Amino acid sequence: MTDRIPFYLRYAAFAIPNFEEERDFFVKHWGLTQVEGGDDIAYLAAEGSPEPHIIRLRKGEKRIDLVSFSLTSRDLLEELAAQLHGKDVQFVHEPQDLANPEGGYGFRIFDVDGRVLEFSTGYRLREARKIREREPIPVKLSHTVFNSSDLARTLDWYREVLGFRLSDSLVRPDGVDLMHFLRCNDQHHSIAIAQGPHHSLHHVSFEMRGIEEWMRGAGKILRAGTRMIWGPGRHNAGDNTFAYFLSPAGNTIEYTTELAILDEDSWHPSRMDISDLSTQDQWGTAQEMSELIARESFNDIDKGLFVAPPV
Repeated sequence: MTDRIPFYLRYAAFAIPNFEEERDFFVKHWGLTQVEGGDDIAYLAAEGSPEPHIIRLRKGEKRIDLVSFSLTSRDLLEELAAQLHGKDVQFVHEPQDLANPEGGYGFRIFDVDGRVLEFSTGYRLREARKIREREPIPVKLSHTVFNSSDLARTLDWYREVLGFRLSDSLVRPDGVDLMHFLRCNDQHHSIAIAQGPHHSLHHVSFEMRGIEEWMRGAGKILRAGTRMIWGPGRHNAGDNTFAYFLSPAGNTIEYTTELAILDEDSWHPSRMDISDLSTQDQWGTAQEMSELIARESFNDIDKGLFVAPPV
């Protein structure tokens, strides 16, 4: 297994054909701020986060362009790159100065399914502000979840190659795995992997200031005419709240809050049976999970596998 080098989720980048509609939704309704961009690309920041941006949107065929993680130093980044070369990981490019608006130094790789992952350090931060009480906008990016048609293989790769730790799993009543929650620091999960019919985005999640802001945010999005897929409720795995919506591009996006912070020395993963209603929703306020709800987050087949994005 790769030595445990801690890193942190930075941003997620997506290509979508209806670029203007998706960008306008995230700015006017979801609560992000455009900080850079042009006619076919937009860098969107969260007011409460020092990250230069937490979402990048690009006009193009629908795909995950990349998911980005940060490290605290160039030495750690170079160490991680060397470890990944030792694991015969396919690099998109070697450690180098990055062309992002905020600069920085980093590298990109393909994961086992062909998604692009970026690791970076030394980039310019932005000035964050404290989110006001009852202000219904995201504080930061919380986590990203992938669908995989080969759940066991994808899980093994993230654990053995990147050193992610398993926090919890969701399983069917017969014990078959359905979803794994993985951490790369002390947050319960920065990514999760779900069993799906193909490789694709399952959902991307945004952290709110607290319960009041999360509920007000969910209500705001409902009043904007966006359909809530599932929620509001509170998961067991991660102990976080959930309210899932479909963006104009058909990607599942989530408002959440209060994701668990783990004591890594004492934490042991649980296997949670989805037939126990409290596994999915401790409160019992959300509709019961069904095949119809699950199918909403299967999403379209990712057309970007093993193809580097143009930016």
